[in-house]
Amino acid sequence: MSEVIWIHGDCLSPKNPALLAYPDASAIWVWDDELLKEWQISLKRITFIYECLLELPVVIRRGNVANEVLAFAKELNADTVVTAESHSPRFKEICGEIEKDLSLLVVAINPFLNYHGYVDLKRFSRYWKVAEKYVFG
Repeated sequence: MSEVIWIHGDCLSPKNPALLAYPDASAIWVWDDELLKEWQISLKRITFIYECLLELPVVIRRGNVANEVLAFAKELNADTVVTAESHSPRFKEICGEIEKDLSLLVVAINPFLNYHGYVDLKRFSRYWKVAEKYVFG
């Protein structure tokens, strides 16, 4: 079994469990053109994400996430994509596309907080407004 790691925006950390579980595997990040357009992500947020990526051992690409991850795996003769879990509906769609061609292993994460209500994830400040109550009490 040969693996590649798909890093996504819900787990941009050197402690990403997929990176820790497979330290010798090559990793990829894909700027999701569709999501960037749909969410109209600010340049400030894009810069923040890019600065996070600079701390990770990843190849950076842009385009359709599933297509780019599959192409990366093919280039490296990998038969499995490993990624950290996410509850994002978009994540589930992308996983479904990847699983049509390759095995997919989703590694569990330790949640930052236990909260099961709605949070607007388009802006970090909205997320943090809810999260800080649970993080700091």
